[in-house]
Amino acid sequence: MGAATVVEILIAILLPPLGVFLKFGCSVEFWVCLILTLLGYIPGIIYAVYAITRE
Repeated sequence: MGAATVVEILIAILLPPLGVFLKFGCSVEFWVCLILTLLGYIPGIIYAVYAITRE
């Protein structure tokens, strides 16, 4: 895990859809994260961190 990943995780904790957008662009992962964040902030964070670290 490099410095870039740590920065991406910090962005994902503050604004989950932004962190996923920076990693994947406007793809399915972004829309899932956006919907989860709108339904609840914590599920959005969990999904964003999962999506960023799974690679």
